[in-house]
Amino acid sequence: MLIEKEKLAVPVLPAPTDGEQPLYKSSEQSIVEGNFENNPPEKNYEEMLRMMQLMNDPAYLHTVSMNELYENIYRSRPPIIGGLLYSGVYILAGAPKVGKSFLVAQLAYHISTGQALWNYEVYKGTVLYLALEDDYQRLQERMFRMFGVEGTDNLYFAVYAKQLGNGLDEQLKKFMREYPDTKLIIIDTLQKIREIGGEAYCYANDYDIVGKMKKIADRHGICLLLVHHTRKQPASDKFEMISGTTGLLGCADGAFLLQKENRTDHSATLDIVGRDQSDQRLYLQRDEKRLIWTLDHAETELWKAPPDPILDSVSRLLTAERPEWYGSPTELVATLGTDIKPNVLTLRLNVNAGRLLQEHGIRYESCRTHAGRNIKISLEVSEA
Repeated sequence: MLIEKEKLAVPVLPAPTDGEQPLYKSSEQSIVEGNFENNPPEKNYEEMLRMMQLMNDPAYLHTVSMNELYENIYRSRPPIIGGLLYSGVYILAGAPKVGKSFLVAQLAYHISTGQALWNYEVYKGTVLYLALEDDYQRLQERMFRMFGVEGTDNLYFAVYAKQLGNGLDEQLKKFMREYPDTKLIIIDTLQKIREIGGEAYCYANDYDIVGKMKKIADRHGICLLLVHHTRKQPASDKFEMISGTTGLLGCADGAFLLQKENRTDHSATLDIVGRDQSDQRLYLQRDEKRLIWTLDHAETELWKAPPDPILDSVSRLLTAERPEWYGSPTELVATLGTDIKPNVLTLRLNVNAGRLLQEHGIRYESCRTHAGRNIKISLEVSEA
């Protein structure tokens, strides 16, 4: 049984520009939707005019209450490598010739093949690697030395691309239209795609560059990994060594800092910060034969969210023989055999829709029909 789609009776309010707009409303009555089902047409028209006047007011500020926040279902940031790399914009910085390109090639290969990297789960998808400081002969030699002849059709290379604001945006969008399962785009290096006239470092310029990349990443739910250099000057906060201003890190969703104590060392540290994961420090070793980075140890263990009994109960409702459940929140409470209130269950599932999909492979949807609120849960179809 298909969920009846909601029809908006008024123009949609301006959505945030950071990729955090809701997938759809789940509230019983929202500012955007209103409760128009029993209203006469003239009343609906009056409401439309009122909303249009609000949005045309230069002083209008769109706000969301805490209750409305819980009533929405937002698109979560899917992991690319669980605990390490998520959708959004990341910066990988390090000194010249420290091994950054080998590290991103390793990330690209593992994501394109779906092979686990170190102790992290990898989510397979297409990868585009813009190796803008290399040529195809060098890439061929590097990839053969690292991975032998076990190639993949999901990893694509380019050694030339246009600059940001001068054609790169269209190139990336075209690639993602052709390969809709794209998960990662690597730009090696950031300096190669800077806009003409954007060579001067200032906070606003750096923030704007990463901000434009972030719009692309958020809109398409992918990860954009920007390879960049560090300064020679030491800093109390290691991430302040990233060349340029703090505007780069301030706008990015996360950053990796690859460092060696001495240039001839075969060991390095990889410091990781991000909005969607815990801060980490990994101790890596360079395999001089294959030129790949291996994990020696991590400084701390990753924090993991404790099991959620509600999500576990919901996941047990579905099987290969019964891959879908549809009904009201009250019916779902009865089916689960729990004493939680139906509206509380709905809010908890709204908030945890992303986790339900990532951990259990179950897609959650909620909508309002003429008959009332309905919930649909379904097993995500695997493409493998």
